[in-house]
Amino acid sequence: MADRDSAAEFYSLVLFAATGMSAIAISNSLATVFIALELTSLPSYALVAFLKTNRGSAEAGLKYFLIGAVSSAVFVFGISLVYAATGSLLFGDVAASLGDSEGLNGVAGIGILFILGGVAFKTASVPFHFWAPEAYEGSPAPVSAFLSSASKAAGFAVGFRVFLGAFPLETAVAVNVDWVLAFGVIAIVTMTVGNFAAAVQTNVKRMLAYSSIGHAGYVLIGLAALSAGGSQNFAVTGASLAHLMVYGFMNTGAFLFIAMTEYWGIGRRFEDFAGLSTRAPAACLAMTVFMFSLAGLPPFGGFFSKYFLFMGAVGAGFWWLAAVGAINSTLSLFYYSRVVKAMWLDEPNGNLDVIESRPTGLYAAVIVAGVATLLLLPAFGPVIETAEAVAASMF
Repeated sequence: MADRDSAAEFYSLVLFAATGMSAIAISNSLATVFIALELTSLPSYALVAFLKTNRGSAEAGLKYFLIGAVSSAVFVFGISLVYAATGSLLFGDVAASLGDSEGLNGVAGIGILFILGGVAFKTASVPFHFWAPEAYEGSPAPVSAFLSSASKAAGFAVGFRVFLGAFPLETAVAVNVDWVLAFGVIAIVTMTVGNFAAAVQTNVKRMLAYSSIGHAGYVLIGLAALSAGGSQNFAVTGASLAHLMVYGFMNTGAFLFIAMTEYWGIGRRFEDFAGLSTRAPAACLAMTVFMFSLAGLPPFGGFFSKYFLFMGAVGAGFWWLAAVGAINSTLSLFYYSRVVKAMWLDEPNGNLDVIESRPTGLYAAVIVAGVATLLLLPAFGPVIETAEAVAASMF
């Protein structure tokens, strides 16, 4: 932002969005959740289109806004149907009233499905994912990092808070809505579509966008494997929350690395990264950590978060979800390793001559994210314990 006159507006938008995300996490009412979502979404639209004179940024912002407006309408319509059936917007009252009024059970069921669709949009889950690649590719890379990590975490906060607090499984069944099964199907499709789409990309930033869709599928396992009951529910939900934390470091770092390459102007294709390690070895080493951690290779933080997530699903009896997740995680190694190969093994093709200086802030942020991803290895015990404690409070 050093060369721009609108730095104050940029940081204000980021703070407004972050405030909305924080409000989501402490909401206990469907009305508060919706207001917090809008407080998150409206600044996000502006952040995506922040480079007003850049056609890609403006187009991405418009697409994100239009699809986001539709999803918000769907979400609030679902809330209105649930209110019509239960007479309340508070999570506890909705859960207690759900299924009591036989004449309106169908209305409540439709409302829950609409809310599920709104959550799927906010988490960039298939088939509500179309906005994500466009928004991530067209927006400034730091904004892409913010949306793909923080915004996605906020979307999952909505999912866990609303469905565990307002629509617990035992009462949702009374209105003929098995949202656990629905999330299971969405998780499988999201993992598969995200990873296969990422595998055929030639643009690194777009590859990371589809990769983030695949990771949304992994986290959805935490909502899809909740019918076991007892401590298994705490374990699988806690593993999902822990994976979100680890994912925040490694995915943000990867997008900030892309921000640095955009600053240098070397391009976004895999071949544009050829030989980059000869000019920026420390940053390339951090990017290697991000790629292998996102792929779930040991001994990086992503391996342990996926391990606990998949083992939690197996312990809850959803071994098929864990199997699909493991297969997709193996597939992801193909496209993540392409970035590593280009940086370390390919010969420079002459486009690195434009690198003259290193943006101190971005460089430091990439290194810090890389170190944090590594430090999560010895610290993962406290991370998973804290996540399970949070999960227990939700039940």
